[in-house]
Formats: sequence, structure tokens, C-alpha cells
Amino acid sequence: MLSSQAKGPSAGVHDLDCFGKYKSRGSKTCVWKPGNHTSQKNYTVAVLQHVRNHCVFHENIEESSKEVKLYEEHNVTVEVFDHGDAANCTKAVFRGSPKDLFRCGPPKTASFSRLAGRLHANASWLKDDGKAIKNCNVRYKTPGSPAWSESPVRSENGSSCRVDALNSSLAYLVQIQCVTNNKCAQCPWSETYTVPTELTTRPVVVQRRDEDVAGKKGRRLISVTWKFPGREPHDGYHVTLWKASGETPGERTTTRQPRVRLVLSYSSYLLNISAFNNASVSPAASLSIPQREEAPGVGDGRLNLTVHHNKSFTVFWKDDLNESYVCYSVEWREKGQKAVHMSFYESKNSRTLSPLPEPLKPYSRYGVTLHTRPNKNTCNMVHINNSESTYGSTHFYSLEGSPLGAPTNISTSNITLDSAVLRWSRIPEEDIRGFLLGYIIHYTEYHRRGTGTENNVTVDPARSGFELADLKSGTAYQVQMSGFTSAGAGIRSPASFFKTKHKGRFDLGLIGGVVVVGLVLICGSPVIKRLKVVLWPSIPNPRKSDTMQRIDGADELEPMEAIDILTVEEWDFKSLHVLETEAADVQPSASEPPYLSVDDEDWPGRSSGWAEEGTDNARISSSDPDVSLDAEQASVQASAFVCTGGYTTVEMFQRGVTAAVTPDVERNSPEPDLNQVKPGLDYVRQFSNGPAWEGRAGLYET
Repeated sequence: MLSSQAKGPSAGVHDLDCFGKYKSRGSKTCVWKPGNHTSQKNYTVAVLQHVRNHCVFHENIEESSKEVKLYEEHNVTVEVFDHGDAANCTKAVFRGSPKDLFRCGPPKTASFSRLAGRLHANASWLKDDGKAIKNCNVRYKTPGSPAWSESPVRSENGSSCRVDALNSSLAYLVQIQCVTNNKCAQCPWSETYTVPTELTTRPVVVQRRDEDVAGKKGRRLISVTWKFPGREPHDGYHVTLWKASGETPGERTTTRQPRVRLVLSYSSYLLNISAFNNASVSPAASLSIPQREEAPGVGDGRLNLTVHHNKSFTVFWKDDLNESYVCYSVEWREKGQKAVHMSFYESKNSRTLSPLPEPLKPYSRYGVTLHTRPNKNTCNMVHINNSESTYGSTHFYSLEGSPLGAPTNISTSNITLDSAVLRWSRIPEEDIRGFLLGYIIHYTEYHRRGTGTENNVTVDPARSGFELADLKSGTAYQVQMSGFTSAGAGIRSPASFFKTKHKGRFDLGLIGGVVVVGLVLICGSPVIKRLKVVLWPSIPNPRKSDTMQRIDGADELEPMEAIDILTVEEWDFKSLHVLETEAADVQPSASEPPYLSVDDEDWPGRSSGWAEEGTDNARISSSDPDVSLDAEQASVQASAFVCTGGYTTVEMFQRGVTAAVTPDVERNSPEPDLNQVKPGLDYVRQFSNGPAWEGRAGLYET
């Protein structure tokens, strides 16, 4: 039973309370609050128990508490007197049973965390209280709310309690107390704690820079900047760094600025960034810092490796590093897989790693990197930032094989008479199964009856194009390609085909002909006439010859005067028509000789002057040598042969005409008058050849 009385806080001493711990039997502590009426503090404590008239006074106490001795089996009355001036003496009284005065709490400290709408409260009690407390209660309310939660939440243990179904965006006021038991008769509520809102927004990385560190080979400066887009109040950021190989432990640092600078090796790292306050940690922004592929020593022989079997290999490094570095770390990984690591101390320039944590796979490409660590306490990565440098890297296969793939997308371009350019896509890395030493181009002549002898060309593995030379013109070729490693050549690509160009058949004559045709099409008739002059030789006018001057029958030469102004070079026939005719039914009279018709419309009623009979020779019946000559010349121009000639004697014409014409005359007409026919025929025969006049035909101009 507990009771206390006073005249009020403003009147003097008040809130007197006495309590003790479970193990401190017979000893209790009484505490009180002084009044405000005087600055001088001088108290008297009177302890009264109704056993053997036990009454004890404690005077001249200047503190606000006093430890007293009590009998556990008897009730007690405690009075505290405040000795101010005589007019303002005040008193506070406490009554209770000593066995009910065991108190636990309030907690010494408390911490809170929030996640996904839940609130976790963790209480830290005094040592003696912690052994006696079995459970605790938590009550809460939002700021400004007049009442606490209807019923406190009880925990399953004495140090932590969980509250569910809270609003993540609200702050809460929280109090904690222990649950009473036989060792903790009193469990007062703790002071009020303010728990801020839950952080649910993830930081956003806005920039990452990877730069070399001046004067420090194998190290790089990583600068990361981020922002927090949420409105929740936060106190700073947690930045956690660890190696992607899984080497432990990670390193965590706290910063209030949204940026961090790290000095790291060329290895691969993982970085997490989270905002925090005193109750919550936001989701982390994760950042992968990839391994630098252009690590020093790649391909320069600085780092070498010998594989013994799938569970052991030896790493060799060129330089003597023992004076500067005491610890080393080797990382190796299959492409696209997580790295495996092993750290060690070494005094030599080589280290055999055996047994490996995981067996090496055959035909798989591995990358291996050697890191150096100058401090002994960093060999196990106690610190990650600014504690490691990269010495060198190389690649290896535990077992090589020939390629399972071939170059693809093979194409041919720039084909000439004796060359062609091939282009292709490289073999995928996963199909090579070893270090690619080059490509082999297999090409052969391709014919319907089969292929010829195969030729091979080896090409550097870095190339994706090659010019095949010394080929045959106008020849089809079949091409296949394959890659090769130290284990041999791989499969061949599907066959592709191309054909070289033929040799050109163009010559000057053909080129000249093309030029002439072009000029004809452009210039037209003037060029045609000029070509006629060049291609057909000039034929002399027979009328001006001495022989024709001696021929009798001046009246027969009159028709020639109408066309005397024309020369052979200017004759222009549009076309030649061969007409098959019957022998003339009407014989020409001596007074009106037949004419060779130039146009039927211009010469109406005129019958053809051509009479045909027999198969050997054609006879021309005309008394006008010029007309006969015109027809003969028209035939000569239409002929495929160009007639050449000069003047001959009349006797030569007569012998030719007699041989060619006489048989027809004898069969088709009475005795002809050779004196009338010979002059024209003799001259015409000079320009004709026998076969051109054979057949039954008539010639006219249209």
C-alpha cells in the first residue's frame, strides 16, 4: 500500500516515494521533489515503524533523496520536512509495506527501429532489473493525440517488443514499462520517446567517376554522388563496401554528405548506400563497380600461370615485390561468373594454389588477377578502402579444344578479274574453347563436274576481312572458313560462292562503231550522206566516156539528160523491193521503147521493162542505156558487195552481154537488134556480177 501527501508543489516538498531493489532487502531509497518557496534546501526525514517503537530521524539533508533501513514485515511511514523559514515549513508523507516496495525500471536506454509498418522497441535495463524483468509493455500515440493506445502491447521477453500495423508515414510517441511480478512490484512508465517516420525512399545515384590515382599504379579513385528524393527526415547515410568475390568482411562508413570518395584496386566491388534516422534505414541503392579490364600486365609477360590439373595452378610474377608488399591476393573467375579468391603471405615470386575451392572447367576461359597489400593487418581485408593495388592480370585455359563454331556472315565484295574481298563475323567466345590463333580460308575452283584443288590461306585472328588474289578470271569459287587453336582447326562454315569477272571483249572497232552509231543518232542525215561517200566509192558518169560518145542513136540519150545533174554519190534509195513478174505480153515498139518506172503514179500506163524467162540469166530489155544504168546502179548499191571498176572497151561489154543475154533472147523473142541493146548492156555489165542478177526478179525504186 502506497500513499503520499503534501500541500502541493508550489507550497513545498512533494511527490515522496520509497522503493528498493529485489536483492537489497531491508534497504530502501526515498526520493522527493522540493518546493519552490525557498532557495535554501534543508530537509528532515522521519521513519516510523510500529515495532519496538522504532522511530528514526535524519536531519540536515540537502539532497532530494535518502536511503533508509526498514523491517520487511511491518508497514512503514516516512515523513519529509522542508525547513525553510518558520512560516513556510512543509511536509510530505509516504505510507506502505516494505515487501511491496520492489521496483524495476524504468529502462536505462531505449532504441527503436521501423520497417514495413512495424515498430521494434528495444529496452536496456539496469543490471539488477534485467535479471528480474520477464516481459515489458509498450504504449504509443501520434503527436498531438490526447490518449495512448487503448491497451499496451506486451512483448514475449523483457528486452524487446514489436508493434504491428503502424502507418509508415507518421511519427509516434512511445513509452516502455516492465510487467510486474514478485520481484518487480513496481513498474513505472519510461519517459516519452519520439520515433520518426519510416524511411521508404531509396537514394538515387546520380554520378560515378572512375579515375586513375596519380603516382599510384594499380589503384583508381572512385567518386560516387547520389541524392535522396524522399521528404522523410534523415540524419545521414550508411555506405557499405565489399569485394564482389565475397572476401569478408565488408567495410561500413557513415557520412552526412551525399557523396563518397574511395581509393580501390582494379578488382570488382559492390557498394550499398542507405539513408538513416534514429528509427529507420531506407532501402539501399546498390552499385556495382566493375573490374577494370585494361588492368596492367595483360599480355606483357608480367604475370604468368601454369595449370597442373583442375584443382591446382601456379602463379608467377616478374618483379621482386617482397620489399614493398607482404600480402598477396589472387582472384580468378570464369567469364560471366563470380570471382574466387585466395589471399596469402609469400616471400618468393610465385605461389602454387592447391587445392582450389572449385575445380577448373575444361574449355572455359578464365581471367586471373594478382593484388598486393602493403599492411599485414589488411591481408584479411579488415579495411578495404585504400589498402590494395592491382599488380597484373592474364587469361588461361585449364584445357583447350578446337572451336565448335565457325565464322559467320561471310560475304564477298570488290570482285575483279583476279581478286575478291571476303568479310566475316568472328566466332563467338563461348565456341572457341581456347586461344584463337587465326582463321583458315579454304577456297577451290567450282565446276559442274566438281571442285578443283583446295587452296588455304591463314589469317590473323584479329582480322575480319581479307583479299583473295591471283584468281582466274570468269571462274566460280567455293569458299569455307574455320578457326584454329593450339588443339587444332574447328568446324568449317557453310560453303559460299562467288565468280570473278570475265576479261573484256571490247576493241577499238567496236568502240568506233558505238561512236558512229551515236553520231548518226545525234547528227542524222548529213552524217549518213557523208558515210555513204566514204563507204561507197565514186562511180564515174558513163555518159562522159569516149566509148559512149561513139555509140549511135543520139535520140536514145535524151532521157539521160533529165537525170544528168545527179551523180552516183547522191542517189538515195529508201528501199529496194524484189517483185516476181511474168514475161511481158506486149513487145515494145521501135518508136516507143519501154521505160524503167521510177514511180507507178508518175508513170501511169507504163509496163515494166523487165522480162524474165529461164533460170540462168536475166535479160534486160531497154533501149535507153541511162535507164538501164540507173536500175543497175540501184541494184549495185543494194548489193552486199562494193563494185570497183574503170572503163573497158565495147568489145568486152559485147562479149559479156552475148554470153549472158543470148540464151534468153533466143527462147523468148525474135532475133533482137543487138545494135540497139549492146551499148546499154555492155556498160551495165561492167558494174554487175552474175549472181547478183540471177533469178526471176524485177527491181524498182519506191
